Amino acid sequence: MASKKAAAKSKAAAKRSQRGSSNVFSMFEQSQIQEFKEAFSCIDQDRDGIIKLQDLKETYAQLGKLNVKDEELEGMLAEGKGPINFTVFLTLFGEKLNGTDPEETILAAFKLFDPNGTGFVNKDEFRRLLMTQADKFTAEEVDQAYSVAPIDVTGNIDYKSLCYIITHGDEKEES
Repeated sequence: MASKKAAAKSKAAAKRSQRGSSNVFSMFEQSQIQEFKEAFSCIDQDRDGIIKLQDLKETYAQLGKLNVKDEELEGMLAEGKGPINFTVFLTLFGEKLNGTDPEETILAAFKLFDPNGTGFVNKDEFRRLLMTQADKFTAEEVDQAYSVAPIDVTGNIDYKSLCYIITHGDEKEES
């Protein structure tokens, strides 16, 4: 009798977990979902549809990392707040990939390019920096970013408004 009750509770928890993240599939394109499915399959060593501690150990061993502590792996599994099936796996990645820095952090980064504190950066100079420094942007990526950036007639980006768009979304997209 107790095992029936536990199974019913487990099923109910799984349904709640699935309902709570049912829109996770809309966060990604079909090709991305397929890539995540392939990654999930590689990690799910015993092919039971759930990533467990032993699956993680074997995956790490295949990658040459043999001394991973169980506590570290248990910490990873705890992020799923229950059994890690593909939907939970996708949800965890969605949360990690779609998070943005707080608005203050992004503003502080832009202020480095605005030593006079005007609230603006020149779009041409900023394009040059984006395409030549750190994680180099392509011209297409800069154009895509600039398509939502508030740029005035003199060619300056209002980075305070851009920070708002980055953290809260573009009103043009929502209407």
